[in-house]
Amino acid sequence: MPELKRLHADHAPAVRAFELANRTYFAASISDRGDDFFDQFTDRYNASLAEQEDGICAFYVLVAEDGSLLGRFNLYDLEDGTARLGYRVAQQVAGRGVATATVRELCQLAAARHGLRTLRAATSHDNAASQKVLAKAGFVPVGPAAPADLGGRSGTWYQLDLQP
Repeated sequence: MPELKRLHADHAPAVRAFELANRTYFAASISDRGDDFFDQFTDRYNASLAEQEDGICAFYVLVAEDGSLLGRFNLYDLEDGTARLGYRVAQQVAGRGVATATVRELCQLAAARHGLRTLRAATSHDNAASQKVLAKAGFVPVGPAAPADLGGRSGTWYQLDLQP
């Protein structure tokens, strides 16, 4: 059974492998991270851990029984009870309800562990899978997302008010 775990320094090799293995798949629906992401992976990863330690963000990984990653689920810009949600799941589990179930779990953690009351997420117009995940998790559209919010693509912001 996969387990949602808080990002830790020991996850770095699995995160890098996950991103590399799914790079082409992700680029079909979201902006590619670019070669710099992988060239500077260690520095970026350590910066993410520092942001998490400072309480600015909360990063989670969905770990398979074999230790590989099935997904990344992140809460960004935690401030005043609100955060942005971002996630990506491996191609091998896409379309199987993994993203929806894990987003729901993270929403519970967002309220219980991080004291959040509202989550926002943006998805591009051409990312139907992500739109379905957000809708199934209870998010509702609240307005347009600018290309600057989505790596050059237009889309929609979604919001979920969390139960205390």
